Amino acid sequence: MGLFKKNKPESNSVGSLKIFFTTDLHGSEIAFRKFLNAALMTKSDVLIIGGDLAGKALVPIIDIGQGKFKVQDKIVGREGLEEIIKNFKATGIYYTIVDEKGYNELNENQKVLEEEFKRAIIGRLEEWSKIAQEKLKDTNLIIYTNLGNDDPLYMFDVIKQSERLVKCEGDVINLNGYEMITFGYVNPTPWNTPREMKEEDIYATLKAMVSKIDKPEKTIFNLHAPPYGASLDNAPLLDNTLKPVVRNGEIVMTHVGSTAIRKIMEEVQPLIGIHGHIHESRAFDKVGKTTVINPGSEYNIGILHAAYIVLENNKVKLHQFVIG
Repeated sequence: MGLFKKNKPESNSVGSLKIFFTTDLHGSEIAFRKFLNAALMTKSDVLIIGGDLAGKALVPIIDIGQGKFKVQDKIVGREGLEEIIKNFKATGIYYTIVDEKGYNELNENQKVLEEEFKRAIIGRLEEWSKIAQEKLKDTNLIIYTNLGNDDPLYMFDVIKQSERLVKCEGDVINLNGYEMITFGYVNPTPWNTPREMKEEDIYATLKAMVSKIDKPEKTIFNLHAPPYGASLDNAPLLDNTLKPVVRNGEIVMTHVGSTAIRKIMEEVQPLIGIHGHIHESRAFDKVGKTTVINPGSEYNIGILHAAYIVLENNKVKLHQFVIG
């Protein structure tokens, strides 16, 4: 995981801090744009994306010539293609335009498919960086941007080159006297996603990060996985085929959060925990004295889920969900 660095504190005082937080955007450009617009409308001081920026699907568009394109068995012209691409970007779907030979190569060569997926992920994130620069150009705002369990590590390379997106994982960030630690790995899932870690390793890593904190009671835990057993981590119980278990006509829910995160939060009792990962579990709760929040996600239909949080005098003065 490397060394944990610590920013030099800007101030020893702790004032008011307005945070606008979202997570699990999964490639949805419209949700990202709404996040920026809402952050400006609320006049927030700090913008945070908690992880899972990468989309989950890549659709090949076949150029069949004479200004015609085949998209998922549908033939469209250039105007129709523009509308389809707009919808893809809104709902987090990646696309690539290929000829018949390129399409066959994507189907037959896993390495070629992976490289095209990588190109699409990097391209979308670079577009977002440009959008953020344009939207925030009249401000000094930056976006503390983390990766989640679905995000390949090469996305950090794009973030590091951005003027507005700022990598925060592994650092202790000072935010007007409040400290924030960030961690995007999650406990094991049935899908073997890129950034998973055993519970004991999550605990050891977070313990090392916490050792760099001056005052835990003034700390923001920006952790992608929610703590186990709070109302933030309810997801469908899956059977051996990874299908939801249904009893008496209803889907059975279960807790899927991290026991290590729960343990470290109970020990440290930070001021607030901001989480994501479980899209269907929008909620706020308490772990001991700590307020914990998961805004949820509906990126696939272009809806923004976020949380507006105000910290003041070492307390959570306000927290509310923003959906649009």
